[in-house]
Amino acid sequence: MTQAAAMLETYPADLGSLDREALAECIRACVDCAQACTACADACLSEEAVADLRTCIGRNLDCADVCGTTARVLSRRTASDADLTRALLEACATACRACGDECARHGEMGMQHCEVCAQACRRCEQACRALLASL
Repeated sequence: MTQAAAMLETYPADLGSLDREALAECIRACVDCAQACTACADACLSEEAVADLRTCIGRNLDCADVCGTTARVLSRRTASDADLTRALLEACATACRACGDECARHGEMGMQHCEVCAQACRRCEQACRALLASL
């Protein structure tokens, strides 16, 4: 059981018809993706051709920020705003798709950290879309 799932299990208020499993998975995927994107940006800065990785680094940092914010907002269920939640999930999925696409290009050129990051971005995008579909 993930930390997010454990916390949701102890939540004292009724979450209504909210899919706790999809919510917990999305929170976990966002946290994992934020970490992967932060680490990938740092690894890109250590590459010899760092100037060629500016777009990748920017997408990594944007995605990490969006994912981290999304995870925090999803973790706060008291008086949550459904419209804000939907908008954040859409933004997170968009950031993950853009970052995943950029990292996948570099992963194909042998940058393993970018390949790992692309996979984390794909998982997070899917988790965001799954939670959106359940709302």
